[in-house]
Amino acid sequence: MRAVVEVLVASLVEHPEQISLKESINGNEITFELSVAQDDMGRIIGRKGRIAKALRTILKAAATKQKTYVNLEIVDPIVEDQVDI
Repeated sequence: MRAVVEVLVASLVEHPEQISLKESINGNEITFELSVAQDDMGRIIGRKGRIAKALRTILKAAATKQKTYVNLEIVDPIVEDQVDI
């Protein structure tokens, strides 16, 4: 399942080396936390969230075959230039 996410996301972004994917498994539920470069966030989310919704639909279809539940969360990347005051 993880490979599906990595291949789909890598084909959408300009900076595939900055993809961060964390996987949490709880019983038959898998949660993926996806983070990409700030410049690529729009490519992953899409207009009105259409690309993100399509990614989730593909994952849910693949998960149904394995009798699991999959959740994809897209999180903001940590900007290294931010300074806490």
